[in-house]
Amino acid sequence: MSAATPPLSPRVDRLQSSAIRDLLELTARSDVISLAGGLPDAELMPLDRIAAAADAALSRRQVLQYTETPGWTALREVLAARESERVGRSVPVGEIVVTHGSQQALSLLTDVLVDPGALVIVEDPAYVGALQVFRAAGARVVAVPLDGEGMRISVLRELLGQGQRPAIVHTVTNFHNPGGVTMSPARRRDLAGLADQYGFWVIEDDPYGELAFEDPTPAPAATYSANVIRLSSTSKILAPALRVGWMVAPGKVCRAVELFKQGVDLCGSALTHQIAAELLADTEWLAAHLNAVRRIYGLRAEALAGAVRKRFGDRVLAREATGGMFMWASFTDGTNTRALLPYALDAGVAYVPGSAFAVATNHARSMRLCFATCEVQTLKIAVDRLARAHNALSSRARTRG
Repeated sequence: MSAATPPLSPRVDRLQSSAIRDLLELTARSDVISLAGGLPDAELMPLDRIAAAADAALSRRQVLQYTETPGWTALREVLAARESERVGRSVPVGEIVVTHGSQQALSLLTDVLVDPGALVIVEDPAYVGALQVFRAAGARVVAVPLDGEGMRISVLRELLGQGQRPAIVHTVTNFHNPGGVTMSPARRRDLAGLADQYGFWVIEDDPYGELAFEDPTPAPAATYSANVIRLSSTSKILAPALRVGWMVAPGKVCRAVELFKQGVDLCGSALTHQIAAELLADTEWLAAHLNAVRRIYGLRAEALAGAVRKRFGDRVLAREATGGMFMWASFTDGTNTRALLPYALDAGVAYVPGSAFAVATNHARSMRLCFATCEVQTLKIAVDRLARAHNALSSRARTRG
């Protein structure tokens, strides 16, 4: 008699693989220019400076030991100082928890704040990492659309007026992934005001805020309410491999997160925490590093937008990026970007179809393009290939018609 196979948790049925991760497997070919991944450019990561900080940290054996669950204290002090400057108030160290990337912070916060069946409000199109976390928790996910000023707070206000009571409202306020937009100052204040009025938590996810090409980003929504929890990370400004993210939250939330974190990994890496602390505390060096990254990303964003305009004209509406890593583009001629993708891969270019980020709207005619990892000339070639793919799909449609 064969042995019975034990079942998996029903939670697994609520999950689906990220379309972006699946796509990355298809775009690993050397002949494909990938505009699909949300990766910073490895060539711009400060390898030598990180190596020097690692050498300094490794001069002490204690760096190989366990550290505190909320993170190495010296790093939390650096982060508290940075966040105090950002939000315009004194942030105590006790309101900082360092996590294994900001994605872990999002997961732990969901454990603490969301019961199965609870309402979570997200933007549409949505950050897929947030969708995976909320769906795994069994949350009821409702979408509020984006426009050029970020989440449409008027729609959120209508939902609240209808009696909807979210546990969490999740927003990427700066250089949205995938939408590319930045929430306006007025909407940040309104969102914070609604959080206070109706008693819900806002998770302000901000991994891209320091990648503004010209004008600095507005004051965080957390400036206006203690009900706003901020998340950020070193992944986009230093290196993803450090796996250093953090949250800024009221003390009671931090203590609850620590309890759940003890059951997940006990603590983070004292080694990478000390590396990150040294680099973040070296403000003169960090400013120069970030200025270089912003300048290069800005040139790439401009090149991508210009190439799309040149090759597609009014057949594509694209939001020009003012920071971050992404451009959101939509076809006006009815092109379905999921149908276009096989032709694009055959032509040697990849992107993420808008449907990968869909919640309430299918975004079938849209796509996310990442400009961060390609040089200017490569981006122009990528758009040429995309235009060839579009022509091939259009020709196929005419033939069938």
